[in-house]
Amino acid sequence: MDIATLIGFLAAVGVVLMAILLGGSIGVIINVPSLLIVVAGSAGIVMMKFSIGQFFASVKVGLKVLLYKAEKPTDIIIEIVELADKARKNGVLALEEAEIKNKFLEQSIQYLVDGIEPDVIENTLLNEMEQTVERHVQGQQIFKSMGDTGPAMGMIGTLIGLVQMLSNMSDPKSIGPAMAVAMLTTLYGAILANMIALPIADKLELRSKEEKLIKSMIIDGILAIQQGQNPRIIRDYLTTYLPASARIRFAEEGQETVEAEPATEGG
Repeated sequence: MDIATLIGFLAAVGVVLMAILLGGSIGVIINVPSLLIVVAGSAGIVMMKFSIGQFFASVKVGLKVLLYKAEKPTDIIIEIVELADKARKNGVLALEEAEIKNKFLEQSIQYLVDGIEPDVIENTLLNEMEQTVERHVQGQQIFKSMGDTGPAMGMIGTLIGLVQMLSNMSDPKSIGPAMAVAMLTTLYGAILANMIALPIADKLELRSKEEKLIKSMIIDGILAIQQGQNPRIIRDYLTTYLPASARIRFAEEGQETVEAEPATEGG
């Protein structure tokens, strides 16, 4: 679970609720017509821009914001170097018995074990990575579209409320409900955009970059293993993916995952 997303969302909601409760009751901001205009209206407009499948798939993608647990690049580096050391000692076929948590790395190792040509492995893995990124981009676009549409629907609701209010000025009882619709739709639109849709889109973009980084590391590591490169060289090369501060910290931790002496190559 992403603690930062959870804490941030709860903090934002808490501040808004506190401001509402300090000025009155929570029921003051509940208005069904306003909710329908903003939520249902925004969903309908976004659905017009994408297919039904893409729209509902975005819900699953959006859950990654809260439920996705990012893998540490340093853990992937250590695992790849250990696999490289094992392949150097016992041969590539020995990797078939390795327990690997990352599915992309597991699939890549299987290609090595099956003896697939380097060009085929590289093209296949690169294509899969790009397709994954494309799906992420699509999810981001849907939430960004929702963020753009929410305030617009809020403005539409505001205009509807004002029209209703102005057309019934002779009836004082109708002015209050119409004004509530006018104001609350603007509020709902702002909340939908700035507290839900746009933060989700930005976090999905971050997750996509993290996943692309991990997969790029795996591709380079797998190709290096296939070429029989020294595990130490593989480790040094993969650490170039890390930020300077993380690279220094990784080196200071003394992650010794390979033998001091070069191992003989196996079959």
